[in-house]
Amino acid sequence: MIKTKRSIQWVKEKNKSAYSGIHLIAEFWGGKIIDDSKKIKKILFEAVKRANNTPLDIVIHKFQPQGLTGVVLLAESHIAIHTWPEFNYVALDIYTCGDKANPYKSLEYLKEEFQPLKSELKKIKRGSFCKI
Repeated sequence: MIKTKRSIQWVKEKNKSAYSGIHLIAEFWGGKIIDDSKKIKKILFEAVKRANNTPLDIVIHKFQPQGLTGVVLLAESHIAIHTWPEFNYVALDIYTCGDKANPYKSLEYLKEEFQPLKSELKKIKRGSFCKI
């Protein structure tokens, strides 16, 4: 296991409150379904790069006869994807901590790659309880 020093700063807002990061939960329907593990790995690494994140490890599991789950462990948290080709559906989690990461850049890139006909997004500010 690689030891990584935690150096993430909490995101500070104008009203002096802070939170650890943003968790985007996205759902894509229609569009492209990519069932190739190597291509998904490449896409996930590019999503990490676009969000200004630090990848630590990646796991992709291909299901039979179709579908996959992929997770990139980040120094700033994680990006996960789950696909159901039989329903033309992709579920995404993009959770990035700190004030330097931009999870929306990952989401924009993933939308470019999957070209969903319909998408939904939920945003959660994780750890938003502090007054700084």
